[in-house]
Amino acid sequence: MHRILSLTGALALTACATTAPPPVAAGPCNHDALAGFTGQKASAETGAALLAASGARTLRWGGPGMALTMDFRPDRLTVSYDEAMTITSARCG
Repeated sequence: MHRILSLTGALALTACATTAPPPVAAGPCNHDALAGFTGQKASAETGAALLAASGARTLRWGGPGMALTMDFRPDRLTVSYDEAMTITSARCG
């Protein structure tokens, strides 16, 4: 009986163990070609062009008053736009 309780306790502790998050995939964003997009209309087509120009793996849109996480991801492009759907900034991370 004591052996069963010890095994159960060990399994419970193992279940609580945490592991490190998976590594971020390669494909860092390059911000060099993004300045030309400021002032353009935010759209699916513009988003595709932004991804192609930056080489980023993912695109995150940030609308007016929208909360965004502060975590940095080198493979992500964050594009902000205003009420008129005009791009105000495009940055990696």
